[in-house]
Amino acid sequence: MTLGMLVDGKWVTDWTERDAQGRFNRMPTHFRNWITADGSSGFKAEPNRYHLYVSLGCPWAHRTAIIWKLKGLEEVITLSIVDPVITENGWIFSDYPGCIPDPVNGAAYLREVYLKADQNYTGRVTVPVLWDKQTATIVNNESRQIIRMFDTEFTAFVQADVNFYPQDLQQDIDKTIDAIYQPINNGVYRTGFANSQAAYEEAVTELFEALDYWEEVLGKQRYLCGAGITEADWCLFTTLLRFDLAYYGIFKCNLRRLVDYPNLWNYLKDLYQQPGLSKCATLTISSGSITAVTTTQPNSDRP
Repeated sequence: MTLGMLVDGKWVTDWTERDAQGRFNRMPTHFRNWITADGSSGFKAEPNRYHLYVSLGCPWAHRTAIIWKLKGLEEVITLSIVDPVITENGWIFSDYPGCIPDPVNGAAYLREVYLKADQNYTGRVTVPVLWDKQTATIVNNESRQIIRMFDTEFTAFVQADVNFYPQDLQQDIDKTIDAIYQPINNGVYRTGFANSQAAYEEAVTELFEALDYWEEVLGKQRYLCGAGITEADWCLFTTLLRFDLAYYGIFKCNLRRLVDYPNLWNYLKDLYQQPGLSKCATLTISSGSITAVTTTQPNSDRP
């Protein structure tokens, strides 16, 4: 299947994210506005103003849905879910079980939402997308920034008393998210989308070196940044959840399975069984691999 993008507002399929050496280089996201509690950014955190577009098949979008759910923002920020499988026409709204149509813009294709924000938009049409109903534009389509806004700027409206970005750990959390992004979160794609043997070997080596490193860390502490769950854990979780099912085979990330890493595997099960999380996670993939996660009890030997 050939994926597409928008160029000057027109849908095209003749493009690449690979360099001359066959390396996959992800295009940067385009919309980077910020919602603030006091509205000083021009986008104020307030109920029923914003709408989140996600695909539960996408780990980047899935992380925003998790924070949205765990922070208790269901009555504050409305939600649409596109089909979990991307098509040659990009992300679409369908009648696939679990999908939620677009009541805000009435879009059939997610690219229509991008074009309402910028009729001359050039770039990938990706999820997640955070839409402002008041100004009729996309606020942000960068998952890391969206989860941070959900976690820190909507405090007056959240229904759950959880904080995944505590002040004393903020520097460590940011460093950890940086550390796992390129070799792991993006590394599975750099491996799967490599177009040369050299590019593949470079990516897969970095991926498993990083997994080896965090396997060792998790042998000494319960979560990536210590004793409590942070944004960094949810950023890693959505990649690990898909690892044995999708990345190991389809993306050829097959030096080892995640289940071959005792600490990472138990860490994944631990996160999966956090209260309120399973409803977000089970919508992602229905498979024997994920069933194994849902039915296995927490390991009492976790640090």
